[in-house]
Amino acid sequence: MTKGILGRKIGMTQVFAENGELIPVTVVEAVPNVVLQKKTVENDGYEAIQLGFEDLREKLANKPEKGHAEKANTAPKRFTREFRDADLNTYEVGQEVKVDIFAEGEIVDVTGISKGKGFQGPIKRHGQARGPMAHGSRYHRRPGSMGPVAPNRVFKGKKLAGRMGGTQITVQNLQIVKVDAERNVILIKGNVPGPKKALLKIKSAVKAN
Repeated sequence: MTKGILGRKIGMTQVFAENGELIPVTVVEAVPNVVLQKKTVENDGYEAIQLGFEDLREKLANKPEKGHAEKANTAPKRFTREFRDADLNTYEVGQEVKVDIFAEGEIVDVTGISKGKGFQGPIKRHGQARGPMAHGSRYHRRPGSMGPVAPNRVFKGKKLAGRMGGTQITVQNLQIVKVDAERNVILIKGNVPGPKKALLKIKSAVKAN
């Protein structure tokens, strides 16, 4: 069954394993989440739990948000996300979900919004090859052929310059190196999407062996 938690990316560091191996890790702070709602097949057409993360200032919350949070006896939350296929019997509305639901060595998927890089050309955005940089060449970093002579148009999906980054990305099968329940911190091997302070959704790996 799926289990998950919401957290914030603090940054990256490195730790030593017992065998002396140096492991690059991402530090994720996941203060206790609150179960705001349990969705069932009868009421909603699917099973999921809805978690809330980080309290929202009273004046920023609207009436529906306040009412929704009151059902769970908690303050309105800045972020709410759903985790499907969770074991509903193990959760109650208003219950806190802490980092200790995960253990060292578990495999997880991490979802976040990648860093926005603005308007970029096809070389940086799609990894296309550039032309020769010799003086006689008039083709350096431009996109290549736009397509055939006939039909005389550019097909949809052509890899061109444009906005890069700022999209939702999931990195799969990352290993949890350490769980610090006292400080509400999870150390995840490798890198995850997004800048520092970005919201991350950590859940059980879909493709874990």
